[in-house]
Amino acid sequence: MLRTTTHLRALTPRDLPDLNLLLDRDPLVNLFVRNRVDATKLQARWLGGQVWGYFEDDELVSACHAGANIVPVVATPGAIEAFAEQALSDNIRPSSIVGLRDAVLPLWKRLEAQWGPARSPRLDQPFMVLDRDSPVEPDPRVRRVMLDEFDTVYPSCVAMFTEEVGVDPEAGGRSGYRARVAQLISQGWSFAIIEDDEVLFKTEVGAATTSVCQLQGVYVRPDLRGRGIAAAAIAGVVQQVRATVSPVVTLYVNDHNVAARRAYERVGFEHTETFASILL
Repeated sequence: MLRTTTHLRALTPRDLPDLNLLLDRDPLVNLFVRNRVDATKLQARWLGGQVWGYFEDDELVSACHAGANIVPVVATPGAIEAFAEQALSDNIRPSSIVGLRDAVLPLWKRLEAQWGPARSPRLDQPFMVLDRDSPVEPDPRVRRVMLDEFDTVYPSCVAMFTEEVGVDPEAGGRSGYRARVAQLISQGWSFAIIEDDEVLFKTEVGAATTSVCQLQGVYVRPDLRGRGIAAAAIAGVVQQVRATVSPVVTLYVNDHNVAARRAYERVGFEHTETFASILL
């Protein structure tokens, strides 16, 4: 019996056809990496890291985005071990490990002794999908944020990030996070309810292809929470996003956030996979 040979290396633009085939095995779950690959074409100067490929007999069977976020793709047990060894060898320090729980947890088990303890391990995050308009009546106040409304929306983005991630996105300087918020607004990927220059609700499309997109940063002003605003607002976002960005909408949420899960379920999102995130 011939023995399978394996190796790991950084992927280059020449590997794009094979990587795209791998990502297409689950275009919903692999959206983050697909978005990064489409945007950078694996050009190192734009990628801000690497995408590792794990090969068996010269066939690409797994991959891993290795930058500010570690994101495994179709990760086999052998690939998980190889990714852990490479991460430790490269002495990188990402801000998170994110992806399907079945890949993230064994990867973290291998890395925890050197990288731990985790600042915030989130081990059960329902990954939810909606491929039709919501049965909930959409809130007509939901609309795209205009670029000249940046200063109005930005404080809500900072507040949401700080509340959800547990760190101030401006801690290392304001320019990077401000640029990201401005980019999402200019792309038409930022949605909100704004009244009297106050943000009542906001969310963004964090990544998208022509077939699927992912919502992030869902925020309701604290004093308005518990009043049923979120479901109708998200229904409005879904309606607009499906018409202008992508027909399938995804998101993932912390299992313990019962209020958010109930709102998403009411809107029509269905739990199809389970993610995990290790915040470092």
